[in-house]
Amino acid sequence: MKKFALAFALTVASLAAAQAQTFVQVPDAASKPLRYVAGAGITYGGEKIVTVNYEDGDTIDIDGGGSIAFLAGLDYRVNPQFSVQGTVGYHVDNASGSNGDVRFERVPFELLGYYHVNDKVRVGGGLRYVTGTALRSSGAAEDIGDYKFKDSTSPVAEIEYLYSPQLGFKLRYVNDKFEEKRFGAEVKGDHVGVLMNFYF
Repeated sequence: MKKFALAFALTVASLAAAQAQTFVQVPDAASKPLRYVAGAGITYGGEKIVTVNYEDGDTIDIDGGGSIAFLAGLDYRVNPQFSVQGTVGYHVDNASGSNGDVRFERVPFELLGYYHVNDKVRVGGGLRYVTGTALRSSGAAEDIGDYKFKDSTSPVAEIEYLYSPQLGFKLRYVNDKFEEKRFGAEVKGDHVGVLMNFYF
């Protein structure tokens, strides 16, 4: 984990240094190759971890690949054909009630590379390092228990449509797998996702 975090930090630092040089060469903000990115979206997939039962008879499943993802980081245009993106995010599937809460959460670091098919479409992929993975319960749902999972690395593949220089829509596939620390149980977290990214 420490090695990956160090590599991620060095990558971000090198991109920031490149940006500082670029500002001297290309003062036009619209053409700067290094930009900040922030995004959010929904995901679907993975196996069912637990079913949460509500007092009114309703149920909701907590899945290994669901259901809401947030990210923030840097996007760097290496040249007209290629770009790279480094982000840190928060991915969670949650069931909440007035008297309790159950959530499956994790913190993914991603480093992705892209090939630009044209000005509007780019395809790419890379690696996703997931840490802080845990199933947590509280209140009336605390009998479900708390479980922590080992850090994991998995591949990512995606395609992005750039509606404008500031707005992109992503369709992605991630092949996450998690192993519980105490009992060694494995959970499939593979999923598809649709995300909206803002670049600035």
